[in-house]
Amino acid sequence: MRTDDCGPDLRHHGDAEVRDDGAALVDLAVNVRTDTPPPWLRTRIAGSLSSLAAYPDGRAARAAVAARHGLPDDRVLLTAGAAEAFVLLARALGVRRPVVVHPQFTEPEAALRDAGHTVERVLLRPRDGFRLAPEAVPEDADLVVIGNPTNPTSVLHPAGVIGRLARPGRCLVVDEAFMDAVPGERETLAGRTDVPGLVVLRSLTKTWGLAGLRIGYVLAAPEIITALERAQPLWPVSTPALTAAEACMTPAALAEAGHAAHRIAADRAHLVAGLTALADRGVSVTGPAEAPFVLVRVPGAAVVRHRLRDLGYAVRRGDTFPGLGEDWIRLAVRDRPTTDAFLTALSAVLS
Repeated sequence: MRTDDCGPDLRHHGDAEVRDDGAALVDLAVNVRTDTPPPWLRTRIAGSLSSLAAYPDGRAARAAVAARHGLPDDRVLLTAGAAEAFVLLARALGVRRPVVVHPQFTEPEAALRDAGHTVERVLLRPRDGFRLAPEAVPEDADLVVIGNPTNPTSVLHPAGVIGRLARPGRCLVVDEAFMDAVPGERETLAGRTDVPGLVVLRSLTKTWGLAGLRIGYVLAAPEIITALERAQPLWPVSTPALTAAEACMTPAALAEAGHAAHRIAADRAHLVAGLTALADRGVSVTGPAEAPFVLVRVPGAAVVRHRLRDLGYAVRRGDTFPGLGEDWIRLAVRDRPTTDAFLTALSAVLS
């Protein structure tokens, strides 16, 4: 299904659930790994503070990212969070027919609209498990944006299927902000140079708990990187963020991220099993879930969310994602004790 209707509030994000009166709630709304950043990373970042008088120099961090993905430096652009990349793409590329595949993170569409573009939506369907059908994307679309694994559906699309969207004259933007939470990062397109027009976005926010630091990066052909870089202000990434990027590319850090991905997968399976046990009360989970969150359909989700808040839990509303309605919520994966307590609360609410 395709639509260009503006619809939901594209600027609503999970952090809105835990601001102000939600600050004391158990947070299942924001997809940032708990107990992060780890002590070693905090120490590295703190050590950069003595260099704040100098302007940021991103060459070492850029080289570290490039080496991590087996790419030359001119295929990497460091950004102030992956969200900045969406703004740069919207402003720097002269596209005529941008298409965003939904449900997914809403900032790409918001950035395109803010830049004056008319955005067309391709809506994936619940009955198809929100699986990508490449033929649904208009042939003449010259910019296509898709998440993998997708926020909020937790669907991991096969790299080969996404690759079918690529063609000369089209920019294919794949948001891999959560790919490092997938064991083995299977289905990643990062590091590929054989896919025409490919732009891969990565974030260090989720796995390393750096939402307040703002650090991400773009992987793309040199001409695209150059166009995006020209749209950036001078010194767009701070010295502490550059330090964090370089630190997170080391073999030890990548190994830690890999272990965390396996932990998340086990904790997610526990959450999904508990939710599945509530199927007789109308609960259904989109699956197979592959990200550090799950998408859940539950009747009367708006009321359920408010009652959960009364019991001390914040969850992410789903109706601000195009293609979803009021019966959807997104739940971040947490440790088993937190999940068990939440499932008890959810069961009480549904009773």
